[in-house]
Amino acid sequence: MRTLNLGILAHVDAGKTSLTERLLFDTGIIDKPGSVDAGNTQTDSLELERQRGITIAAAVVSFAIGDVTVNLIDTPGHPDFIAEIERILQLLDAAVVVVSAVEGVQPQTRVLVRALRRLGIPFLFFINKIDRLGARYDDVLKDLATQLAVRPVTMSDVGNGGGRLAVVEAADIGSDPHFSHLCEALTVNDDAMLADYVLHPERLTRQRLERALVDQVAKSLIHPAFAGAATRGLGTPTLISAIETLLPSRRPNPDGPVSGTIFKIERGWGGEKLAYLYLASGTINLRDDIETSRGPAKVSSLQLFRSGRADKVTQISAGQIAKVGGLANARIGDWIGTETSLGSLRHFAPPTLETRVRPMRPSETAALWLALGQLAEQDPLINLRSNEETGEIYVSLYGEVQKEVIQATLSNEFGLDIAFEESTVIYVERPVGTGSAVEHIFREPNPFLATVGLRVEPRPEGTGNSFALEVDVGQMPASFYRAVEEATFETLKEGFFGWQVIDCHVAMTTARQSSPATTAVDFRKLTPLVLASALSSARTILCEPIEHFHIEIPATALTGAHSLLAKSGASVKKSLIDGGLARLEGIVASSMIQAIQRQLPGLSGGAGVLDHAFDHYAPLSGPHRVRERSATNPFDRADYLRRVR
Repeated sequence: MRTLNLGILAHVDAGKTSLTERLLFDTGIIDKPGSVDAGNTQTDSLELERQRGITIAAAVVSFAIGDVTVNLIDTPGHPDFIAEIERILQLLDAAVVVVSAVEGVQPQTRVLVRALRRLGIPFLFFINKIDRLGARYDDVLKDLATQLAVRPVTMSDVGNGGGRLAVVEAADIGSDPHFSHLCEALTVNDDAMLADYVLHPERLTRQRLERALVDQVAKSLIHPAFAGAATRGLGTPTLISAIETLLPSRRPNPDGPVSGTIFKIERGWGGEKLAYLYLASGTINLRDDIETSRGPAKVSSLQLFRSGRADKVTQISAGQIAKVGGLANARIGDWIGTETSLGSLRHFAPPTLETRVRPMRPSETAALWLALGQLAEQDPLINLRSNEETGEIYVSLYGEVQKEVIQATLSNEFGLDIAFEESTVIYVERPVGTGSAVEHIFREPNPFLATVGLRVEPRPEGTGNSFALEVDVGQMPASFYRAVEEATFETLKEGFFGWQVIDCHVAMTTARQSSPATTAVDFRKLTPLVLASALSSARTILCEPIEHFHIEIPATALTGAHSLLAKSGASVKKSLIDGGLARLEGIVASSMIQAIQRQLPGLSGGAGVLDHAFDHYAPLSGPHRVRERSATNPFDRADYLRRVR
């Protein structure tokens, strides 16, 4: 049987969860579609999701369409939860992008489509709310092409749009005007079809068009656009048929080597850790001993997603998604069995904001740290850290809505009342040149029974940190080398100015021990001193996060927008006026985004829309921002030695 990992993606309030409910109803999984407003939807299971009417965490539900098992993943629509979305995207075979027929293309729509195209994931559009006042199906189709740089093909006929009498029918691709439109779209990427369209149109049968459409959809060259109203079931039967026939599925091998990816972590009723696992190959049985990226583990429970439920089972096989118990050390992005390309779920934009969080009752500081630790398991980009001396706790964030969700979650699930301080921008440090340092055993001023030599050098932008051994690995126990590597990555979290060091390669060039007196602790404590010296020799520069922005405003407000962006230090790359609407695109420092967001509504009469996403880090001009350290400071040798002793 074929399987299809399908994502439902949209800007918040476009009707994504409502469409999910209708798909489950139309395929016989539920007896009655739930309502976001009523808080009784199948996939928004968290109490906070029901209260706020938004999707916060990805949810999974599985059902069958013909001979295809669909693993449908409902994802958050708010940009503050982009990390959750990015993790899911890399598991998908295909996606449905939901767009409101009233609001049209919105900021998060652009972000999602760019991500889908970057990853090469096939997708189609569902233009929802066709029965709402102000619905404009044809205009939205044009906007998809002009604003998203995609090639949409209309697959629906809409009558009486914009009211309760709206009707939606499947387009007949065998007759005009749909035949001609589809041929013109397909021939852009098919020279043979182009020749036949011009010289031998009789060769272009319905079957040939359908085969070409399936082929180009799979290659993400063309994007069918369907219309409907999810809450009323208009257009959804046609969409369901398209999911089965147009989108690419796979035939996984249950007899192959075990290979899978963990993409979500949650806690069960008793507090036990449950890992959401997509099994790409092989079969796993209850009580099996399996290999993971963090070592061996025994499967203690299995809950398989099927027919709209998560059922307890004794076996799961390739192509299925399940909750797996017993993986105590599991983290999001870990692989199971044989490492695969799906195992790398860490390539998403970093959070650019940080805020201090404190309990309203100081006696609950320890409880707050433990609770945030559990939340960090579910979202590894929270980047939880604390100051060893003051006990202050900091978390990294994507936006203010995420802050509100964390606050409500801590209150509802852990009974903790907390307060946040104002968010600040997260800077980073990047090495400028190459530097090296070495401390020898039995030689002043080294007080540890170990020799460590390190060389640091910059890596290409965006490639992250790396570590390598340039010594004979047979001269010492492996645990000593692991201690050096672990201490290296831990030290890189706080560079000379207190910010994380990025895009840095560290090589161990010298190593020596005194057996049997030397222990791994000697290497673990000496490494930060040597690395700090090497980084000081190489020098690091402070860099700030830069955002890529899109602004849509009435053309009458264009002059004011240019003035605002100039004052904010923004660089405008593109400026376009179309039909009374101006679109601006460029880059600006993350620290200026909130100021632009506050002033844009007044500047544009409330009609301005800002869409932004992290783009890159750039050297910071002006005074250095020094961050208070959360751990011992190896750049201050005397203070470091005093503390570690």
